[in-house]
Amino acid sequence: MHAITVTDRDAGLDGLTLTEMPYPYASENDVIVRVHTAGFTPGELDWPGTWTDRADRDRTPSIPGHELAGVVVELGYGTTGLTVGQRVFGTVDWTRNGTLAEYTAVEARNLAPLPADIDDTVAAALPISGLTAWQALFDHGGLTAGQTVLIHGAAGGVGSLAVQLAREVGAHVIATGRADDRDLALDLGAHAFLDLGADELESVGEVDLVLDVVGGDILERSTALVRPGGTLVTIAEPPSTQPAHGIAKFFVVEADRARLADLAQRVRDGRLRPLVGAVRPLTEAAAAYGRDRRTPGKTIIQVTKDQ
Repeated sequence: MHAITVTDRDAGLDGLTLTEMPYPYASENDVIVRVHTAGFTPGELDWPGTWTDRADRDRTPSIPGHELAGVVVELGYGTTGLTVGQRVFGTVDWTRNGTLAEYTAVEARNLAPLPADIDDTVAAALPISGLTAWQALFDHGGLTAGQTVLIHGAAGGVGSLAVQLAREVGAHVIATGRADDRDLALDLGAHAFLDLGADELESVGEVDLVLDVVGGDILERSTALVRPGGTLVTIAEPPSTQPAHGIAKFFVVEADRARLADLAQRVRDGRLRPLVGAVRPLTEAAAAYGRDRRTPGKTIIQVTKDQ
C-alpha cells in the first residue's frame, strides 16, 4: 500500500516520504480501515511516539497522521461493536502507525460509526480537534453557563470547535488570533475578538477559563488573566507557572467513542461546524505539513476514494 513514512527524526519535513509499506496486521480488538480521508498534527514529528513504541523501541519507518474517516475492511480476533463495510471515523494511538496510508490498523474502541450524511472530509476534521476542544472546556476546564472563556487560536482546528461548543453551553466567549481571523471567529459565535498582533492581551481582564493552543509567551501571559478559582488549560506545553489563585493544566487528548458519536450528532444537527481548510492528495501530504500551517481550519489529506 502507499503511505507517507518518516525514518530520520533529524530530517524534519524533508524526511516525509511517499513510499510502499506492507498491509497492516489486525491484532486482537483491532480493525483494518481503508482510509478515505486523514488528518495530521504539524507538530507530531516532534512527538516521541512517532519514533518509538510504548517500550521505547525504535519503530521506524513509521506512518504519521492520527485521525481518519474510512471503511472497515477487516476485523481482528475478538473485535466487537463494528462490522466489515461500516463507515467509521476516529483516532489512532500515538505510538502506532497512523492514517497517512491507504490502510491502517486501529483499536476498535477508538472509532465511532460515521453517519451517512456526514462527508468523509468533514469527519476527518472532527476527531482530535473535537475531542480536544470538549475535554479542554468541560472535562478539564469545568466550563459552565455564564462563565467567561478566552480561547486562543480561534480559527484553528481546536479553537474553532471550542468557540462553538463554549457558545452553545452559554459561556461568554472571547476569541484570539490574527487580524484575518476576526470575521471567522465572530461568525462561529465569539462575543469578542482580540488581535494578538495588535491588541494588548491584558486588556481582556480576568476570565474563568483560558484555553491555550499556542504556548510560549502567550501561555505565560495568560496565567495572569485567570480569576480566583479559575483554570488555564493548555495543549501546547506544560505550564511553567501557575495562576496566582487558580490552576493551570496540560493534557493530551484521549480517545472517546461515545463523545465522538455525540460530536457527530452535533454536526448533523447543524450545531457544530468543523472547519476544513485545504484538502490535499496523499502525494502532497509531506508538503502540506509546512504549507498549510497558517490555513484556517484543519488540513485534510484525501488518501483513497470508494472503489
